[in-house]
Amino acid sequence: MIDTNMKSETRNLIDHYAYWRHDAIVADLDEKRHNFSVLCCNLGNDFNIATVIRNGNAFLAKEIIIYGSKQFDRRGTVGTHKYSHIRHFAENRLDDLKEYIADHEIVAVDNVANSVPIDSFEWSTKKHTVVCFGQEQIGIPQNVLDLADHVVYIRQYGSVRSLNVGTAAGIAMYDYCRKVCV
Repeated sequence: MIDTNMKSETRNLIDHYAYWRHDAIVADLDEKRHNFSVLCCNLGNDFNIATVIRNGNAFLAKEIIIYGSKQFDRRGTVGTHKYSHIRHFAENRLDDLKEYIADHEIVAVDNVANSVPIDSFEWSTKKHTVVCFGQEQIGIPQNVLDLADHVVYIRQYGSVRSLNVGTAAGIAMYDYCRKVCV
């Protein structure tokens, strides 16, 4: 489990995993992952995907699903993409994505009409949950929003119209873990 060839630990890891081999860290995380995945739409640009992946690692998502372009700036993940399971569906593979998430509880996070506040939302404890996020200025595309069983929004109190997707993802994953993983 411990890599004795490393002279000093330079990876961005909590102390518990210092000097562990990569495969041992992933195996340990896999035993602890929570019963949710993250779906991130990337149809225009990759501005916040790295932050969503980093949040997915911090809150132990089973996997990150990217719909659209699979490119993102790996520097923004600070290495967490190496410890995360990332699945990709190209924009022309919406039917494959639908099939893949069909048996899951789909919760879209977007401030659109008929969405409910996340603070009063009860996450499923019986089904695997997929938490879905759009992207800056675009939000969640309607064809993906149509797949959602529930749509929630995060209450805001200032003048800005919406939260940064990376920020919203962190809040939503925290809310899931606070309510379900206790």
